Amino acid sequence: MCKKVIIIGASGHGKVIADIIKKFGDEVYGFLDDDLSKDVIGRVSDCVNYKDMYFVIAIGNNKIRKSIAERYDLKYYTAIHPAAVIGENVDIGEGTVVMANAVVNPSATIGRHCIINTAAIVEHDNVLEDYVHISPNATLCGTVRVGEETHIGAGAVVRNNISIGNNIIIGAGAAVIKDIDKEGIYVGVPAKELR
Repeated sequence: MCKKVIIIGASGHGKVIADIIKKFGDEVYGFLDDDLSKDVIGRVSDCVNYKDMYFVIAIGNNKIRKSIAERYDLKYYTAIHPAAVIGENVDIGEGTVVMANAVVNPSATIGRHCIINTAAIVEHDNVLEDYVHISPNATLCGTVRVGEETHIGAGAVVRNNISIGNNIIIGAGAAVIKDIDKEGIYVGVPAKELR
């Protein structure tokens, strides 16, 4: 049965998610893109029976995505591009988006409302907590743990058996070769805290 999906956010990220939804054979019912500090969902519910709809949050900012997801009790759509490769025994949480040519290998656990961007690699036995964003072409080697609201930049590489804490930003092209638990921005090869 075709699902009707409302996309929260209408930027470029929203366009990519709309493409995934259509390729999967579901319907993009519309976009919400407004001052989300106001009760946008409440106004939509006056017009349509939103209990019959699915929603996906197309906003790259982890904190904003989390704020919206926690504010509204909605049915969330999990969008997986048909060109993504998903291994056996992978657990993917509601509202997560996996884009084209991304690879999620066996026994990985992906939390709720995560973004696995184009051509990102999430290797075997990785654990990504809720609201994580893995940018295009980033590579997480095996048995990596990434904490809630952490962002891994484009082309970054995380060595196997590494743990990265909550609310951390790993810059584009960085190489993470040891655990990081202190909040902050880490850049370079090897990755070091930006001061």
